[in-house]
Amino acid sequence: MEVADKGSESNTSLMKTSKNMFFAIRTTAGQETNVALMIEVRAKTSNLPIYSILSLPNLKGYIVLETPGLHIVYEAIRGLKHVKGKTSGTLRWEDLEALIKPRSLIELIQVGEEVEVVAGPFRGMKAKIIAIDKTRNEVSLNVLEASYPLTITVPVDYIRPSKREM
Repeated sequence: MEVADKGSESNTSLMKTSKNMFFAIRTTAGQETNVALMIEVRAKTSNLPIYSILSLPNLKGYIVLETPGLHIVYEAIRGLKHVKGKTSGTLRWEDLEALIKPRSLIELIQVGEEVEVVAGPFRGMKAKIIAIDKTRNEVSLNVLEASYPLTITVPVDYIRPSKREM
């Protein structure tokens, strides 16, 4: 019975009560996955207590290690190719949670933004968002490539934001 109760605890509550710390490691941009794999091999061969290695797609040039102490991080990255060093300080779980937690597309889009329709009969057409219905998970679009004003309502899964110019 007790085993089932412990298994029902969420990972978030376990992370908040653990004594482990999160450290950011600077790497060569584009080599985050390679560095993470090299650290994994070193942790297994040297029996280092590294509990997680995060290589996040929206965090270029950095990987995050979860370890009990800084000395383990230095032991893990010593002499590895593409490692530029360790950033100062530790990361808080709240900061990491914001990076890890997936955000739905409906939270990212705004009225007036230009999007591309990727499914349905209007696939491949550019459109402008005129209304967002978060409760029904739908958006109303004004199709830009139509010869007359055409307003359609589609599920948010049918669109993707157009490439923004910087």
